[in-house]
Amino acid sequence: MADTSDLLGSLMSQLSGGGVDQIARSVGVSGGDVTNVLAGALPAMMAGLTRNAASSGGASALLGALDRDHDGSVLDDLVGFLGGGAGGADAGILGHIFGGRQQSVEQAISRSSGVDLGSVTKIMAMVAPLLMGSLGKAKQQHGFDASGLAAALGRQETAARQASPSAVDMFSRMLDSDGDGSSMDDIVKMGGGLLSGLFGGK
Repeated sequence: MADTSDLLGSLMSQLSGGGVDQIARSVGVSGGDVTNVLAGALPAMMAGLTRNAASSGGASALLGALDRDHDGSVLDDLVGFLGGGAGGADAGILGHIFGGRQQSVEQAISRSSGVDLGSVTKIMAMVAPLLMGSLGKAKQQHGFDASGLAAALGRQETAARQASPSAVDMFSRMLDSDGDGSSMDDIVKMGGGLLSGLFGGK
């Protein structure tokens, strides 16, 4: 992983090598359902991390979490980790990423993907440690301090915005706003286009 500019693409590539099927088996849904959920969940999580790192305090807290809990080793046996089902999930990460907007995000992704809310919550909780692990590995490789991490996440958001400007702008506005999250329906519908742009249609 050369930079966080391809962080989502690298993670999706790893997941497509059997990870999506393992998530599907663990949760009890189809691989297509998992892919539909990820179309909204991964860009939303990255947007949330970028927003959290925008302040010096938020960037320092994120850096501390990476140093403490997310060194990237989870990616060494991704399918094995996912095979742990709910035991390998960490819903607490989502709370840190989205704060009070977590439920709104999950509900909107459920409505847009057609996957029941309980399954969406499980899928997102399983994938969240993988995204954090990917970020932790990039942090180790580049030796980011707090400001460097914030800048790297900003580059990731720039790359995502180039792939799908409207989707990323809408994610950012929703996560920055004090609204009730109703705009997430439109945002998630655009998530598939964002993933297509980042992953070459995978």
